[in-house]
Amino acid sequence: MQKVLPLDRIREVETSLDKRVIAYIAEREIHTFESFPDFNIIAFEWYDISNEKTETSQMLLYLDSEDFFVFCENDMSLEKALKIFNERETNEQAFVEFLSRLLKDDMMHLDETEDRIIQADDDILLDSRKNHLKEIIAFRKELLNLKRYYEQFISIFEDLEENENGLLSKEEIRRLETLSNRTARFLANVVNMQDRVSQIREAYQSQIDIEQNQIMKVFTVVTVIFLPLTLLAGWYGMNLRMPEYEWDLGYPMVILVSISIGLGLFLYFKKKKWF
Repeated sequence: MQKVLPLDRIREVETSLDKRVIAYIAEREIHTFESFPDFNIIAFEWYDISNEKTETSQMLLYLDSEDFFVFCENDMSLEKALKIFNERETNEQAFVEFLSRLLKDDMMHLDETEDRIIQADDDILLDSRKNHLKEIIAFRKELLNLKRYYEQFISIFEDLEENENGLLSKEEIRRLETLSNRTARFLANVVNMQDRVSQIREAYQSQIDIEQNQIMKVFTVVTVIFLPLTLLAGWYGMNLRMPEYEWDLGYPMVILVSISIGLGLFLYFKKKKWF
């Protein structure tokens, strides 16, 4: 028998399952892979990789010489399982085919994700003033979920390839090896994208630092220009009788000197390209 069911309807096929399986599931002692002499239990966290807001849900696969069952934790995983489920001549063929179809379109999604990261990189370089931090954090979260997702499958495939109970034929073992290699490439692609996002984050932070340094440079130049003028204002603001007070051109001369100092420093800084 080959069938897809919600996890809460497992009792419908209870007569076809080993009694240990029911107790095992009821106690929630489900690990990634468990191999028994006459059956295998595989549990993994599935989520829709094309939708980064999707929560993970558990899928549980049961395989023995007579039956192959797929149990799903919620409606979303059930819909996915029903969509890709394909009855085959033997249970082991249906089992490997299900795993293969589950990861079938992942490369297309990874290519789209990489294109979005490249586009984000270009946008940051062209407009660093826009706040891209949320976008970078979203990429990091999505890639971390993908990394964990593929790591669990690689672990499952490695355990299945050992085939300790002999439920899988040599042909299906070869298909699993191919599937494992493909998943390893997916994982390597995700790791490369994680490095790219880290580089984007560093470049974005560097761009912000450069802009902040530029602003501080302008403030410094303005402060230096007005520092001599502050000195003059403080000097002539003292409650003392200055000789210049008796001179008719004293006040205009102070204004002229102030303008000359400010303009001279401005031209000097401009020539040195300090701003």
